[in-house]
Amino acid sequence: MQDVVVIEDPAAAAASLDPLRARLLRELATPSSAAGLAAKVGLPRQKINYHLRSLEEHGLIELVEERRKGNVMERVLQATAASYVISPAALAAVEPDPTRYRDRFSAYWLLALASRMVHEVGRLIMGAAAAKQQLATFAVEGEITFASAASRAAFAEELAADVARLATKYHDAEAPGGRAHRVIVALHPSLKKDPRRQQGQSLSSSESQEIQP
Repeated sequence: MQDVVVIEDPAAAAASLDPLRARLLRELATPSSAAGLAAKVGLPRQKINYHLRSLEEHGLIELVEERRKGNVMERVLQATAASYVISPAALAAVEPDPTRYRDRFSAYWLLALASRMVHEVGRLIMGAAAAKQQLATFAVEGEITFASAASRAAFAEELAADVARLATKYHDAEAPGGRAHRVIVALHPSLKKDPRRQQGQSLSSSESQEIQP
């Protein structure tokens, strides 16, 4: 089982978005059979088998073993990943294009860059897995509280200058065997936390939409 699989096929994406199939994927983090899943979900085994066949056809689950149970051969299945991310490539016709606009202060450009990163890193992960190689990546994540919009703007300017300096220092387009790497640095406000969620209370979909950034 992989940690994360990026879904690019539109049919596989549609299959994973079905609420029941998403539940089955979560349950199949641990290997189980249709009978075992039927008991957990509370649905007939025949219906569970129907959904399992669809998930298996799209490569979202895989056969672990077959074992005889009485007169029946039971198939034990497991999810192919602990988590799934749907790539923008699944909606290729409307996939955001970062080259259409290059405004570093635009939230839409940030989304387009993030979408491209999901697509590209997903493809790289698949290639590295097929070649049985490690994929060299690096990420930094943190949270900063700015005293004012002016301090945020000053931070952004200094950060941009430092990234440009480092890029100039280490970029070597003529290096034999060199490989290009994409660098993305992002800054955006953190979502405001709802106190009910912190206390373990569930929110309805309408209440969740009311939480403003």
